Amino acid sequence: MSLMREEIKASCLKRLKRIEGQIRGLAGMVEDDRYCIDVVTQIAAARAALRRVEEEVLRDHVAHCVEHAIASGDKADQRRKITELMDVIGRADR
Repeated sequence: MSLMREEIKASCLKRLKRIEGQIRGLAGMVEDDRYCIDVVTQIAAARAALRRVEEEVLRDHVAHCVEHAIASGDKADQRRKITELMDVIGRADR
């Protein structure tokens, strides 16, 4: 089974490349000794952007992988997918 649908993969890669640019910009801000609050504001923006990618990947996982497990009727696979999902959601809140 593929890990991610192609359109989601393309969307996530586009977002991650943008975030990569934000991170390079942050490094430049630190090197240039920019005002701390400006740096913290940009860090918060990068974290928010990463959360949006995370949400997109999780939505795809539920719509594709979890849905597939439910439709398959395989109880062990269903339990595995739900446990996986709950574990990752629990980690994301930390």
